Amino acid sequence: MKKNQLRINDTLTALVDEYIHSCEPVSSRVLNEKYLKEVSSATLRLDLLKLEQMNLITQPHTSAGRIPSISGYRTYLELVDAEHDKISYPRMDLLRELLIQNYKDTPRALHYIMQNLAKETDQLSFVAEPEVSSGYLAKLDVFAIGERKFIFVMSLDSGLDKTVILKCDNELTESQLRKLVRYLNDELVGLQVYDIANRVLIEMRDNTDNSLVGHFLTELHKAFVEISDFFIHFDGSIKFLEQPEFDSKENILKFMSLIQRQDFLLNTMRNHEAKKEVNVIMGEDFAGGDWLNFALIYSRYEVFGIPGYLGVLAPLRTDYRRLIPLIRDVARTITNTTKRGMIVPQQETRK
Repeated sequence: MKKNQLRINDTLTALVDEYIHSCEPVSSRVLNEKYLKEVSSATLRLDLLKLEQMNLITQPHTSAGRIPSISGYRTYLELVDAEHDKISYPRMDLLRELLIQNYKDTPRALHYIMQNLAKETDQLSFVAEPEVSSGYLAKLDVFAIGERKFIFVMSLDSGLDKTVILKCDNELTESQLRKLVRYLNDELVGLQVYDIANRVLIEMRDNTDNSLVGHFLTELHKAFVEISDFFIHFDGSIKFLEQPEFDSKENILKFMSLIQRQDFLLNTMRNHEAKKEVNVIMGEDFAGGDWLNFALIYSRYEVFGIPGYLGVLAPLRTDYRRLIPLIRDVARTITNTTKRGMIVPQQETRK
């Protein structure tokens, strides 16, 4: 790469770093004094003009400094990408221990992880639960827990368990419930959860002459659909709203509208999956002008081989250098700790 291009890259990187830190348009004087001391002010002004002509930075006001454009942020992320490999977070052992302690209650472990991610980043963190619809049913249990109320436990071949409460208008004896559970296991074990929820249970219900069984299958179908949903959970302290980007009511409302579009967020993450462990969605990637000032930084993880997503929703001006390695390490730790045959109860590790 030519020397001039290297210097222009350094100028862009310094400008974005300073803008992220200060939230103020960056002047050539600040860049000269803090980052590029060996570059003459005349050369620096020319480099800033070139970056502006390349649409990588913009000048909000005639007399103001410059700020990065969305294209500028994207180029910046490419320039600093190699530096992320040099960063690792030391507290991953605590995260690994948390997963081991809660190996039978993955949603609880993911909830703790989401809380810690929000605390570490000061942004709105999220976890999209594992997409169980891609798994295969290993066992089905239904237990009576009250009058016409049952707890339904779905165990996948991966080792993951999901539970939901069932309500039934009809009275079921213990003997009837046992026969029903045996019948369901004979019919459903070994099938993919997606097929069970979207086809098999509907066909079983439509083909039975027994109204009691038919009603139960209707409720069971609702439970499978509920469990199969790929739901996003958010967590964040009030601190993330203290960022300058949320000083306006308009920006807060736009941010809230983005959070409420769960299907859109999930589809966006699926459609933008790349070879990188951590992906960043910004600007026109959101396919909506209302969200140009925000960034979605996320990684794909797996629990017992079943995929999910985690990351943060943040203003476009955010600390990518810190967030990207952190999100990468959290997702990597979850995947590696919960590989099939890897995770063991805490008490077993002491034997």
